[in-house]
Amino acid sequence: MRKVQVDGYAEFAGARAGHLYRSACLLTGGDVHLAEDLVQEALGRMYVSWGRVSRSDNPAAYAQTVLTRTFLAHRRLRSSSERATDVFPDLPDPAGDGGGGDTPLRLTLVEALHRLPPKDRAVVVLRYWEDRSVAETAEVMRTSSAAVRTRSVRALARLRTVLGGSLSEHVAP
Repeated sequence: MRKVQVDGYAEFAGARAGHLYRSACLLTGGDVHLAEDLVQEALGRMYVSWGRVSRSDNPAAYAQTVLTRTFLAHRRLRSSSERATDVFPDLPDPAGDGGGGDTPLRLTLVEALHRLPPKDRAVVVLRYWEDRSVAETAEVMRTSSAAVRTRSVRALARLRTVLGGSLSEHVAP
């Protein structure tokens, strides 16, 4: 596109953007974010065909038509029913008992695990959370079974120390 056409488009877009935005707000029922997106899309489509559109009798009416068609095409998309929100829905209780299950224990364990060295943490997670055998854990960590057993004992002892012994009734060595 030549500079004269680019300048003409920029002048047109600057003059019509406010009107298109107000129309888009009405079309979207007040969804200002969607309105901004629709105006941007309509003006982008106008830019692509500006050479032809600028020679038409009424470029403003053409822009309004493009905006309306863009809105209607958007309404047909499956994702058009999605709405942004700052409020999250209530999440289901994973334990299904309505009382939060063992969430406090899990949070305490995660905090205690964070205090362990990475390899000890990996052994505990693989052995006790993922219920892997000593051999499987050794293979994943590329170490010997004896090293896994040693790390397991040491890591559980550290966890018991961090947790004040409350872990002993939940995890057996």
